[in-house]
Amino acid sequence: MRISVVCVGKIKEKYLKLGIDEFSKRLSKYCKLEVIELDDEKAPENLSDKEMMMIKEKEGKKILSKIKDNSHVIALAIDGKNLSSEELADTIDNLGVRGTSHIVFVIGGSLGLSDDVMRRANYKLSFSKMTFPHQLMRLILLEQVYRAYRINNGEPYHK
Repeated sequence: MRISVVCVGKIKEKYLKLGIDEFSKRLSKYCKLEVIELDDEKAPENLSDKEMMMIKEKEGKKILSKIKDNSHVIALAIDGKNLSSEELADTIDNLGVRGTSHIVFVIGGSLGLSDDVMRRANYKLSFSKMTFPHQLMRLILLEQVYRAYRINNGEPYHK
């Protein structure tokens, strides 16, 4: 299985880089992982709704350019479906059983994802009703994907 994480923005904080590197290394035992970082658009503090939409559309075009037609796209969205770790593990396992060889998780920038990206998504996943920094979500996502593989392989991991 190939897992790609397409994300807007660079990781600047060392502690996040260390965590992401650790889970990327752990995941290499289970899947071929690719993290695709895209530059975020500069967004001053006081944007109009139209300016916000334009920025999301620009970022959305960059995101969509990295997604192949046969990929199963899971967009991280606050209004998506909440899953337990076991349910995420089942989702990944079921996709593989049905012949999906490439899952793309998409993490938007600070303004979220464009409508075009949301329409392209096969599934919308929410980790919480709370808002998290998109850099931190990358670490949380990789940890949960790693946990999913451990669950699917019957291997022990923190409960």
